[in-house]
Amino acid sequence: MTAEQRPEDPVDAIIEQWARVRPDLDTAGMEVFGRVFRLARAMGDRMEKAYAAYGISRGEFDVLATLRRSGEPYTLSPRQLSATLMLTTGGMTGRLDKLERAGLLRRSPDPHDRRGLQVTLTEEGLRLIDRAVGAGLAAQSQALSALDGERAAHLADLLRDLLLATER
Repeated sequence: MTAEQRPEDPVDAIIEQWARVRPDLDTAGMEVFGRVFRLARAMGDRMEKAYAAYGISRGEFDVLATLRRSGEPYTLSPRQLSATLMLTTGGMTGRLDKLERAGLLRRSPDPHDRRGLQVTLTEEGLRLIDRAVGAGLAAQSQALSALDGERAAHLADLLRDLLLATER
C-alpha cells in the first residue's frame, strides 16, 4: 500500500499541523511515539476490560502473573515482586492486601529470613491468573489481527530494537 492509499490516523493530522506552522521541525519521532503512546493507551483500556471480567485490575494482574511466571511453588518475596514490577514497596503492599483479601495469594514468614515474607499464589489465584492471561492474550491477538504474521513479527523486532536502544 502506498502512502497515498494508506488511511490517515489522528497522528497524521498532528504531523500535518506541525508541518504547516513549523516546517523546520523533524517530526519523525512524533510519528512513531505518538502512535506508540496512543496504542499503549488503547490497549491498556482493552486489557483493563479483559481483566475486570475476573475482578482484577491490570496492576493486580501483573502481581499474579509475576508469581505465576516464577514457576512452582509460585512464591516470591515482596521485594522481588516490587523490583520486577518497578513498584514502590508501599504500592506493592496495597496490591498484596487486596489480592490476599480476595484469597488469590497468601503471605507467610520466609523460612530462610526471619525478618522476611513470602508471597505465594493460592490454588484459586492460580486458576484465576491462568484464565485471565488467556483473556488478555485474546484481546491482544484480536488487535494484532490487523497485521499478517510477517508484519506483526517485523513490528515486534523493530520495537525490540528501539526498546533496547532506548533503555541503554
